[in-house]
Amino acid sequence: MAPQRRGAPKAPEGSGAAERRRPNGMKNVRAPRETQRKWLRAATLGACAALTALLLWGSLGGDDGVTEVLAHRSEVLLGRFIEVPCSEDYDSHRRFEGCSPRKCGRGVTDAVITRDEARRIRSIAEKGLSLGGSDGGASILDLHSGALSVGRHFVNLYRYFGDKVQNIFSEEDFQLYRDVRQKVQLAIAQAFGISASSLYLTKPTFFSRINSTEARTAHDEYWHAHVDKVTYGSFDYTSLLYLSDYLDDFGGGRFVFMEEGANKTVEPRAGRVSFFTSGSENLHRVEKVLWGTRYAVTIAFTCDPDHGIADPVLT
Repeated sequence: MAPQRRGAPKAPEGSGAAERRRPNGMKNVRAPRETQRKWLRAATLGACAALTALLLWGSLGGDDGVTEVLAHRSEVLLGRFIEVPCSEDYDSHRRFEGCSPRKCGRGVTDAVITRDEARRIRSIAEKGLSLGGSDGGASILDLHSGALSVGRHFVNLYRYFGDKVQNIFSEEDFQLYRDVRQKVQLAIAQAFGISASSLYLTKPTFFSRINSTEARTAHDEYWHAHVDKVTYGSFDYTSLLYLSDYLDDFGGGRFVFMEEGANKTVEPRAGRVSFFTSGSENLHRVEKVLWGTRYAVTIAFTCDPDHGIADPVLT
């Protein structure tokens, strides 16, 4: 019988030879595992850094299209005005000499309404909106028409709540509202070189309360770009009085004048008034509110007395 070929004898378990052979195999297994762990750590750190940057960008209300801030929240502006060429939007409407825009532009001032007046005006909005509020992120209160957001609809504040309104608002509230409107009207007239008496309050003029709640209806989608003169034909001059502070009371929610390659933003500040001619020369939008609550009041003026509305009266 031919002799059988034997393999190398197996070392008994626990022997030094077995222990010496094992590390070489373990190294081959450990190497890819170590590499994988390092890659996972690096990927995790990278993802965390990216998320932190994204959250920071979002908390500051970042917007890729914004390249210039027209009015910073930390500034106290006696007045800043930028003249821009008028659009042709006004040509399709009846013109009123000495009032209809010939000089167009946009302005911002912190010298017309005090922060205390803004606080008191905001309390009017808070009281009225306590009676309702939208299911979505944008709620409206119009003291002129009585329109109030309730759920996914609007009700007439005065008819729906009747005598209860007398217990919510005071005559002092309505007088303050009228005084503020007159101050804003005078500031607009001075900036555009027209007579304040040629301007008439027009609808809609309203309080807005915006938060980060998801939109439920089209009325909650306030962030779309638009032209006031196109949306509301009666508008000739638009103004906004801000009643809360950007980055203190809310994030996002800046007002953006849209221009090709050079959008201009206004950072809201309680008592700040932003105003502008209402045509396509001032295409604009509002950034989505990311956190907190943004309060403002839109006050619109027309040159056409047929489209004028009266100041609200507490009856």
